[in-house]
Amino acid sequence: METQKWIDEGYNLIIEFAPKVLAAILIWIIGSWIIKMTMRGIKKAMTKANYDDSLKKFLLNLISWIFKIVLILVVLGTVGVETTSFAAVLAAAGLAVGMALQGSLGNFAGGVLIMIFKPFKIGDLIEAQGEIGVVKEIEIFTTKLTGLSNKEIIIPNGALSNGNIINYTTEGTRRVDLVFGVSYDADIKQTKEVLMNVLTSHPKVLKEPDPAVTVIELADSSVNFAVRPWCKTEHYWDVYFDVTENAKEALDTAGIEIPYPHSVEIQKKA
Repeated sequence: METQKWIDEGYNLIIEFAPKVLAAILIWIIGSWIIKMTMRGIKKAMTKANYDDSLKKFLLNLISWIFKIVLILVVLGTVGVETTSFAAVLAAAGLAVGMALQGSLGNFAGGVLIMIFKPFKIGDLIEAQGEIGVVKEIEIFTTKLTGLSNKEIIIPNGALSNGNIINYTTEGTRRVDLVFGVSYDADIKQTKEVLMNVLTSHPKVLKEPDPAVTVIELADSSVNFAVRPWCKTEHYWDVYFDVTENAKEALDTAGIEIPYPHSVEIQKKA
């Protein structure tokens, strides 16, 4: 009798749970196939959109795990396991982790935005967060620059993505902004010709856009000229330093005085 009772209970359990188990297995097989096809489509879309490799790998893993967790919850619910409390625990754990890693998550989100919208790329000369440098590496949490004096600059992506970014490389050319002051006794037309000759004779100054020399200010002790040559981005500092030196020599040769501060000592007789 006891044996028959156990056989009957086992039979009843099989009758009750077999359809649920079979349904769960079927859902797992179909769900896994759907996830596989979906991930393949997402991967193709990311490749077509030219996502950064590191970002693509990270996002694919993240999305895959989210899909798998959802599928596991569905399967458990199908066989009769209460998943409400389980989901609540996951949500609470996610919230706690999010609060603890708030700064890091902000940097991560910034890194994702930078890799998606690409305001700059490796090799670009940019100015951001008070720093100027060439982009050396774009990571998930930080971006590394090589500064003008060959120093490494590491900027958190959260601050970088939320601040102003000046990309000097995007357009391919840059304008060099220089100011030279000459004496009020100097002839303005002659000074402009001398400075313009300096620009047009430099091999790295572009013909288009046209270089410009204009009077920008009548200062206390000098007439200031704005000197604006254009050059390729990679020639910026060559043009900056060369034009500064050549302009000084050309003005001296033309006898045009560059004023400098003077001090006058006044002595009173007792």
